[in-house]
Amino acid sequence: MIEVTRGTSPLILGLPHTGTDIPSDCYDALSEVGRAMADTDWHIEKLYAGLVDGASFVRTPIHRYVIDVNRDPSGISLYPGQNTTGLCPLTDFDGQAIYKQGYAPDAGEIARRIALYHAPYHAALAAEIARVKAQHGFAILYDCHSIRSKIPFLFDGTLPDFNIGTFDGASCAPAIEAMVHARVRAATAYTNVLNGRFKGGWTTRHYGQPLRGVHAIQMELAQATHISETPPWAMQPARATALREHLRAILTDLQNWRPQ
Repeated sequence: MIEVTRGTSPLILGLPHTGTDIPSDCYDALSEVGRAMADTDWHIEKLYAGLVDGASFVRTPIHRYVIDVNRDPSGISLYPGQNTTGLCPLTDFDGQAIYKQGYAPDAGEIARRIALYHAPYHAALAAEIARVKAQHGFAILYDCHSIRSKIPFLFDGTLPDFNIGTFDGASCAPAIEAMVHARVRAATAYTNVLNGRFKGGWTTRHYGQPLRGVHAIQMELAQATHISETPPWAMQPARATALREHLRAILTDLQNWRPQ
């Protein structure tokens, strides 16, 4: 069941990759690599909890290895020509197979998962966007993500700490992009990039329609900023506390922003 917490402000936080639920039929098909769930956005829901009053939250409890709700349901790649994972991933972020040989989902199974898990998440998210826009005249979707800072299969070197994605400026008002970018640049203990390796997933690209009053922005955090990047992926309280202050400032700015 999709988890929706309805707030009173224009701000909505999407949580597409924090879930760890894997139905038994899918779990039985996974390899030991898949069952490790290494690519979870560990503790992100805790990191953002309580930072601002009034924000809405939309979260799926389903793990991204079952189906990635931040991918185009058609299966089209978000990053053509680059290594990435798909709608129903076959590998983890290191390129290792997550299914036992011969157990990868076929087209029928993928369609079933879209109907059971992908479509309900986006129905809930779309409904919340519509509700917030009706109340305020606009909505801001902030999509919450994290990833290990070093994954050679996906990118070279070390990922910046803050990775802002606005689909090269197309998914939100320029003032929103500039405001968030200014906040992360002011966080001088951290590195940052705007529309680098991660420009925003399908959620950001699909819902971000600033001319229609819906603004979307993705924040991909390097996990080294708040957890240990090896199992059991433990939260690091001092790092998380420091990071939360910067995230609070970002969300406060977004919550207070109004169209000109």
